[in-house]
Amino acid sequence: MEQKGILIVLSGFSGAGKGTVVKKLIQKYDDYALSISMTTREPRKGERDGVEYFFSTREKFEETIVQNGLIEYALYCGNYYGTPRAYVEEQLAAGKNVILEIEIQGALKIKEKFPESLLIFVTPPSVQELKRRLEGRGTEEPEVIARRLARAAEESEGVNAYDYIVVNDDLEACVEEIHRVVDAARRAPVRRQEFIKEIREELKGFAKGANS
Repeated sequence: MEQKGILIVLSGFSGAGKGTVVKKLIQKYDDYALSISMTTREPRKGERDGVEYFFSTREKFEETIVQNGLIEYALYCGNYYGTPRAYVEEQLAAGKNVILEIEIQGALKIKEKFPESLLIFVTPPSVQELKRRLEGRGTEEPEVIARRLARAAEESEGVNAYDYIVVNDDLEACVEEIHRVVDAARRAPVRRQEFIKEIREELKGFAKGANS
């Protein structure tokens, strides 16, 4: 029986390299899909509807909220951003493992709504390495880096809520480890309820026949 995909929430400190990990995972394996967000902001140059984002009017977005068409959403800098339920469910039904790359607070909300979701936290091997990566970008002032590290300290308090922690020391090794975790998670009984139900029904049929 073809198995549905699973919902994966991937989070990590700023500078952990989670975006690069997700891109590599999707490039390397064809059973993953990155969730595409819906937004009310205007498209930037080169952005395509249905690729980078699903672009929407504010009216349509708020109508989608009322219809429970979003898994989660937030208002940021005057624009709405959210995860369309229909797109995610369509990908899951097709057997794709759908990745949501969101922060801890959003991840916990997803876990509350979807207990079967898999939460993975990506982290560098040490705080020193995290600081080095943030500084290595060369795009942020020292005070911004300090704020990001302070934010990481706050986020670390919520890491215990995740199912797995994966250290991103080597990109290829990190991608492989996440793939192994997802592969194992797909086999967990909580995510194979339809298969278990099918086996039980068949066994009951055999048992009934044997007793008659």
